[in-house]
Amino acid sequence: MTIRVLLADDQALLRSAFRVLVDSEPDMEVVGEASDGAEAVRLAKEHGPDVVLMDIRMPGTDGLAATRQIGADPSLAPVRVVILTTFEVDDYVVQALRAGASGFLGKGSEPEELLNAIRVAAGGEALLSPAATKGLIARFLARGDDGDGPDPARSERLAALTGREREVLVQVAGGHSNDEIAERLAVSPLTVKTHVNRAMAKLGARDRAQLVVIAYESGLVRPRTD
Repeated sequence: MTIRVLLADDQALLRSAFRVLVDSEPDMEVVGEASDGAEAVRLAKEHGPDVVLMDIRMPGTDGLAATRQIGADPSLAPVRVVILTTFEVDDYVVQALRAGASGFLGKGSEPEELLNAIRVAAGGEALLSPAATKGLIARFLARGDDGDGPDPARSERLAALTGREREVLVQVAGGHSNDEIAERLAVSPLTVKTHVNRAMAKLGARDRAQLVVIAYESGLVRPRTD
């Protein structure tokens, strides 16, 4: 199955480079290019891409606002957004994850990293690596916008989960794959996948990245201090 990709960046040269790279892969194709967030949302509705590579800082409607609009539109539920940004982790990135992004990628990443990010996002996985970056994001998420700590509403929603689903959620927040979680919990990968899907349904999460957000904001998982 071909992964359909939408490019959203205000730099035409960068979009051209991304198009050449993506279109060179036999399992991918670029279905549209947008120079701002408003156009990205419009083209997402028009083409129904699997993945949007979204620059976070664009004139007019920026990538954050566009990601929020895509995440709030039920008709765009299958669309995954990967935020393109500079390497540093800041509040914009965290807000993008809260808004529905599946993860983020530094603009200075190697071509293979970009292609892998597209495949990971299209597969419904959370693109929150490397591990050091995940730790930084965890601190932002757990801190909250106003520094008041875990979100009580998020914590209450966890009550719907079974004990095993909570265990799996903790592992997902740690960035582990289904196979890794299966090995850690001594169950089959299929069982892990079932628990992950049930947790997403109960918590209203569209993908694993949103599960990570919920795990930290609810206080189920605490940020690392290293």
